[in-house]
Amino acid sequence: MSNMLLPLTASSAIACALVSGVFLTFSDFVMRSLNKTEVSGGIEAMQHINREVFRTLFMVLLVGMSAMSPVLMWMGWTLSDGPARQFILFGGAIYTIAVFAVTLLGNVPMNVRLDRLDKSTWEAESYWSKFYPRWTWLNHIRTVGAAASAICFLLASLTLVAS
Repeated sequence: MSNMLLPLTASSAIACALVSGVFLTFSDFVMRSLNKTEVSGGIEAMQHINREVFRTLFMVLLVGMSAMSPVLMWMGWTLSDGPARQFILFGGAIYTIAVFAVTLLGNVPMNVRLDRLDKSTWEAESYWSKFYPRWTWLNHIRTVGAAASAICFLLASLTLVAS
């Protein structure tokens, strides 16, 4: 089983980097662009994005890493030592908290509420004014968290190769 640790940490580094890249697009320009359109247009586009995301490779990576992080942490704890163990534990913990927990407890409930609103109502417009800055801030956390996890898993992989 220890011979599986290197390919799993390396593939996890790639998966986390890809997840971070998708989050980065939203933090960097997608949310800002949606916010510059008519409020109803931004809401409608975000509603469609939130419905379509479930049928994407991104979702496989996001959820897959949420499941893989605890497994990697256990494997890192039992099968490695020194810096590799620390990088794996940090990478898994960061992903679990900054990506999985923030998504599940922050972004998803906001998306669900947004999806229930009629884009042309005052209530939707009022909610968007709160949704946009908070959702974007939470997404920044997810972006940095996924990138930090990718770096940790990359460093773990390099450490495992060197040992």
